[in-house]
Amino acid sequence: MRSRVTMVLAITAVLLGGVLLVPAAYARLSDGDSSGGGGGGAASTVAAPAPTPPPPPTLAAGPVSVSFQGEFFSWALLDRQTGTISGSPNMTATSSTESMIKAWIVSDYLRQLGDKEPPAALKKAASLAIRDSNDVAANKVYAAAGGSYRVPPNGQPGPVIQRAIKICGLTDTKRGNVPKFEGWWSFTRMSPRDAVRLGDCIADGKAAGQKWTKWVLSEMSQVQGTTALKDQKAESGGGRWGIIDGLPKSITSQGPVSIKNGWTQLNYDGNWHVNCLAVNDKWSLAVMLRYSARSQLDYGAKVCASVATQLVTPQPGAALKVPQQPVGKL
Repeated sequence: MRSRVTMVLAITAVLLGGVLLVPAAYARLSDGDSSGGGGGGAASTVAAPAPTPPPPPTLAAGPVSVSFQGEFFSWALLDRQTGTISGSPNMTATSSTESMIKAWIVSDYLRQLGDKEPPAALKKAASLAIRDSNDVAANKVYAAAGGSYRVPPNGQPGPVIQRAIKICGLTDTKRGNVPKFEGWWSFTRMSPRDAVRLGDCIADGKAAGQKWTKWVLSEMSQVQGTTALKDQKAESGGGRWGIIDGLPKSITSQGPVSIKNGWTQLNYDGNWHVNCLAVNDKWSLAVMLRYSARSQLDYGAKVCASVATQLVTPQPGAALKVPQQPVGKL
């Protein structure tokens, strides 16, 4: 009897042990392969890839529509990443540069110095020529760069402008064609296509050289003064307007935009000659205009701003409106 009880207890222990061992083993197997379908394990989770953020706004080739009233309207945009130039159908046509060329005059002088420092007076003049568009200061730098008002006998521009053509690869730029003013730097004829090449040439260091490029671009980013009569003097003038006003904060916040405008009301043809040039690390944009002297300088500034706004990609909103008719008198 006792041996029979012992045997029953032993069999019972074996059976209970088997019942306990099987779930334990199954649990271990399940833990080792949780990915099996129907295995009872937890499903693995794979995170979805983060969406790629859109590229920051920039200026890019696109349609431009301006209800312009005047004799000449032309623009060009150079993509500094690809070297591609786009613009209006007449972007190779020329107009007088006026003070826009001062950025080159300063660059040409400083490049010739190499690593040397200019005399303090000439460095100050170079700054005034760009920031305040000061004509007297620009003339001093022009002379120091080797320029003169004598007209070369071969019909070519003077040496300062000839170097711009050679160094910056300009193809449309010519000497001024107005008798009595042919040798003047302000009457140099340039196309918007060449103007954006000039902007690129200044930004990439060819114009001013390694030591002075950042200085020139910094001065161009600190141009000051508005189109208001109080900011316009006989030999200098406020020049912070135009393209810079047409750029949204989403572009200007990316880094400095360097500008140099040129503007003069010329009695010989009864027109304002207004030019806008701006460049940053991605693009170079130029707008060149001639329109009736009956209009204000502000009219040309708004046209330049409107072109810039319409080229913003992606578009943040509607372009600036340009007056349908020239208004006001000087």
